[in-house]
Amino acid sequence: MAKQLKVIFLGGVGEIGKNMTAIEYGGNIVIVDCGSSFPTDETPGIDLLIPDFSYLIENKDKVRAILLTHGHEDHIGAMPFLLKEFPNVKVYGTLLTLKLMEHKVKEAHLPQPKTVVVKGGDREKISCFDVEFVKMSHSISGALAFSIKTPVGVIFHTGDFKIDYTPIDGDAVNFATLARIGDEGVLLMLGESTNVEREGYTMSERAVGATLEKIFQSHRDRRIIISTFASNVHRLQQIINVATRNKRKIVFSGRSMINISEMAKEIGELDYNPKDIIETDEISKHAPEKICVICTGSQGEPMSALTRMASGDDKIHITDKDTVVFSSSPIPGNERSVYNVINNLYRQGAKVLYGSLEELHVSGHACKEELKLMLSLIKPKFFIPVHGEYRHLKQHSELAMTLGVGKSNTLITDIGSVVEVKKKKLEKLSSVTAGNVYVDGLTVGDVDSMVLRDRRQLSKDGFVTVLISISLENEGLVGKPEIIARGIQFNDDNLEEMRDIIAKAFERFDYKGAEDRATFKASVRKQLNKFISLSLKQRPMILPIIMEI
Repeated sequence: MAKQLKVIFLGGVGEIGKNMTAIEYGGNIVIVDCGSSFPTDETPGIDLLIPDFSYLIENKDKVRAILLTHGHEDHIGAMPFLLKEFPNVKVYGTLLTLKLMEHKVKEAHLPQPKTVVVKGGDREKISCFDVEFVKMSHSISGALAFSIKTPVGVIFHTGDFKIDYTPIDGDAVNFATLARIGDEGVLLMLGESTNVEREGYTMSERAVGATLEKIFQSHRDRRIIISTFASNVHRLQQIINVATRNKRKIVFSGRSMINISEMAKEIGELDYNPKDIIETDEISKHAPEKICVICTGSQGEPMSALTRMASGDDKIHITDKDTVVFSSSPIPGNERSVYNVINNLYRQGAKVLYGSLEELHVSGHACKEELKLMLSLIKPKFFIPVHGEYRHLKQHSELAMTLGVGKSNTLITDIGSVVEVKKKKLEKLSSVTAGNVYVDGLTVGDVDSMVLRDRRQLSKDGFVTVLISISLENEGLVGKPEIIARGIQFNDDNLEEMRDIIAKAFERFDYKGAEDRATFKASVRKQLNKFISLSLKQRPMILPIIMEI
């Protein structure tokens, strides 16, 4: 059978997060990214969602390398779980990306993988793939696109990007490189789609710096607390620069903020004078207007530094002399948590500046005009949109068509889709096993759907424990059944009716002992369910416990 060039989508299509794609030719596979996503209301108690690696494990001997576009959680968050299965595979990425990944691996108590540090302009030969790494702008340093030369043709993966003409590090996207890659011929482009619905261009990161300068100038007599993503090193650099220009000492608060700022300083991605940094315990030695706190919690995470401050559970106490700045936008789904923190900060007396009031955050993702520019430079024959929900993928596909990509040359994929890339067409093959794997404490992947259903039911309607004592000698109930409710409220009349239902159920039942226990429990559960549903319009979990005396 002739060798096929296949692209296998294991995450990041039809969803935001959990990005993972495999590119396969013959007996060789390279993996692009391995991200995680956060649980939703439909997955109570779950800590993390990661891709299903089944296909890769089944083809373990084919996997040659992992290529990381950048260090965000939705691109590296599942790496420790993947490396458990592939401890000897080489991982390619920029220095910051690899340092962030290595930190995650260390926290998982796993041996460090073999890594290859690359930068924009580098090339690496990986089995039958010739990979060129292309520097991109994003909301984190060290973002890359990949131009992957295969025996069939070139696959170009944009990674997450924006077109920033004035980046903080001064190292702008090399348009000449992108144009050269496009002129040499790209068979297939995989393009990120997050901001396809937004017209125009994404603002430069420097726009936030100008806003921060105004805030520091207009709040000279107040302590300033700024919450942002710890991984956005360019944002941290701007905050540090503005704070030091205004002669303020800087406090890093929150575990990830402390870890990443130290790591970025160590590898030269962050520049500051250690004398300008103080510990939380030293804050009281300085006047409030001489302090700037940079902390985690911009998404309202329950255990983050800012959330603890807002609830009064942190060493840093919020007062009416504080100005708190949210230098971020809520990730979809996090809005309620973020606004809860904002409300609590106001209750503590703070002045709060956030997205709807100030220009405090810019996206790291390309808007429509930037997506058009990328498509125009790369000029792909075939196009598959990635990194977005279905509506994003659909609109990005239509955008590509307006720029000359034929309708039959674009394809929208699902998680598990396998696409064969030929010189003259794209062809969908049979899907592979893929989807969500749940991480629940130390349990990975073995969380039964019934467990999640029970958790949803418990969180919605509570549970009822019914203790029933039965005398086998007298063949009757001993005393009244005890009913213990959690998450649902019964009045005295409800409780008496429920006890009567149990007593009548027992009278109708010929209870002889252990062999009848399960059947009698089911009967009690069914009848109580019916009563509670009709009288209270709720369906709690009911747990009958029978004690035989």
